[in-house]
Amino acid sequence: MATVTSRPLLVELLVEELPPKALAKLAAAFADLIFKSLESEGLVAGDGRPTQFATPRRLAVRIDAVADRAADRAISNKLMPASVGLTASGDATPALAKKLASIGADASAITRLTRRLDGKNETLFLDTVAAGASLGEGLQRALERALAWLPIPKVMQYQLADGWTSVSFVRPAHGLIALHGDEVVPVRALGLDAGRTTHGHRFEGSRAPIVLRDATSYEQQLRDEGAVIAGFDERRDEIRRQLDAAAAGLAPIDDQALLDEVTALVELPNVLTCRFDAEFLAVPPECLVLTMKANQRYFPLLERDGRLTNRFLVVSNVAPADPGRIVEGNERVVRPRLADAKFFYDQDRKRTLASRVPELDKVVYHGKLGSQGDRVRRICQIAVWVAERIGATSEHAKQAALLAKADLLTDMVGEFPELQGIMGGYYAAHDGEAPEVAAAIRGQYVNRRGEDDAAPTNLVGEALLIADRSEILVGIWGIGLKPTGEKDPFALRRHALTLIDSFQRVAGKASSRRLGLNDLLHQAAATFAVPLAANVVAEVEAFIYERYFQQLATIYDTRAVDAVISSKPALHDVVGRILAVREFLTLPEALALAAANKRVGNILKKSDAPAGQVDAALLSEPAERALAAVLADVGERADQAYRAGEYARSLSLLARLKPSVDAFFDSVMVNVESPALRANRLALLANLRATMNRVADLSLLAV
Repeated sequence: MATVTSRPLLVELLVEELPPKALAKLAAAFADLIFKSLESEGLVAGDGRPTQFATPRRLAVRIDAVADRAADRAISNKLMPASVGLTASGDATPALAKKLASIGADASAITRLTRRLDGKNETLFLDTVAAGASLGEGLQRALERALAWLPIPKVMQYQLADGWTSVSFVRPAHGLIALHGDEVVPVRALGLDAGRTTHGHRFEGSRAPIVLRDATSYEQQLRDEGAVIAGFDERRDEIRRQLDAAAAGLAPIDDQALLDEVTALVELPNVLTCRFDAEFLAVPPECLVLTMKANQRYFPLLERDGRLTNRFLVVSNVAPADPGRIVEGNERVVRPRLADAKFFYDQDRKRTLASRVPELDKVVYHGKLGSQGDRVRRICQIAVWVAERIGATSEHAKQAALLAKADLLTDMVGEFPELQGIMGGYYAAHDGEAPEVAAAIRGQYVNRRGEDDAAPTNLVGEALLIADRSEILVGIWGIGLKPTGEKDPFALRRHALTLIDSFQRVAGKASSRRLGLNDLLHQAAATFAVPLAANVVAEVEAFIYERYFQQLATIYDTRAVDAVISSKPALHDVVGRILAVREFLTLPEALALAAANKRVGNILKKSDAPAGQVDAALLSEPAERALAAVLADVGERADQAYRAGEYARSLSLLARLKPSVDAFFDSVMVNVESPALRANRLALLANLRATMNRVADLSLLAV
């Protein structure tokens, strides 16, 4: 048997510029797919690990230890029962001969058959040895699988040099490297034969092709000869280091997505400092920041207190001795874009938000739900209703809801939809609206932008947020567009979580007032003039609690979460109840009481008798009299603790019930022949269950 040699393996695809937002995902998938394919064929040796590389023009992976041939594999082929495959004289039957031929064995293989018990039957097996795959064969298959399964956002088709053959890939490929140690592996992909030659930076590196010595010299040769930092993470860290150094006491804007995108655009990063005219700082900073980030991939610089400055950083892909022309060019390019933002801002402020509201009737919200104007009128009604219940000023809530969508008709939001709400807040303040109204408009899209610190800061904002989310949840769900699987085009799952968060904040700000989810959803449904699904309120309410369950189940014991959520308590009470249930589960009596609770529930489900009052005169057994007595005492004290919001104490008091509950089930028959006694005992159990399940459905804690 030939000696197996293990060496590092390098695979690189040299391509035209890859889509920057997809580069990191493409690189990770390319490395993972090739590694797992080789591993599945037994070609990865020892603890070989993949190292991925990615630049705008290349995808590459190096695996530390790869064998030139996989080890041979023993294969046991199960054929058929011996009684079917062999005649009485031990010769092969036609069925066995046909089976052997199907697996590539000739008639002589009958001498190598073994008999083994398979269940109760004696079965024929043929043991063979399969030669391990060569690296060339395995890598060829790995490349084909990787290219077929890459998460390419948009495939393009192009012709090869022969002028006839077409291939499909994310971008045209111009080079393929496959090096096992210092030897080329003879594979082919996208019309390219593997070699050892690559190219460096288009401008900074050597114009001559880079001939790799071996798989381990890849990064160093690319850096030394090609002026390329091959590792994505290494290049990103270098950009971050240069950004911090160039900031000179200021702070580059913290944007991971922007940093990743810029990393995918350069092979040799060079950070330069630029400026724009200070007059543009009169424009809201969000407009300037978005203009610089989205259009130019610049990093705005902030003061330590967060104020925007008129300086920004550019990540260049070249490093000339005199960067002045690059700086000047970027400053010249950004000026008209900032001038456009200033023009939009100045023009928008010539009209009030209120004057734009009638035009919302011409903007379609949804074909079945009417215009944006119709939606605004619904939100106004809901916002006033919510404001009255949470202590917000109704007039301010109504005005905020009326103006909330008006900035959709402004030039700035037309150019930058990401600024919805933000610009409305600025324009409302300019129009002289109350600060609470402007702040409410600004904070209405908090969950869409993912700004943790942008939650409403006043009750008017909460009223608008709650009204907006309840309207879209009920409306979109009510016309049959509920989320399915991974599809949620209207982001109803996210809106549900935002509504939950708002309920909790409202409870904290106005603890003496209460807002019920079911009442809110009914109020929202009542504002629609179009017909909605008959059970929309119940379904949306269940959906919101289900979303809350999914969120909390990643933090707390699933049993505790289920026990609380199943009873649909006030949203702001859920976490407090879960913590109480978690504490209850530490009591030695907890699981026994949960099991008893479940038993009581099953008994009551099977009974058709309506729940009634317990008649003390009918309590004939000592155990039921004892249970009634302790239940009356514990029930009153637990109820007092429950009303005070002391959920843990309310549950802990239930521990006193265990001896009496155990004695009751040991000596008392519930379903006796006497209707009066049976009804009385069922009423006692119903009281027991109600007392135990004030905080949560304890039966769901039973193992």
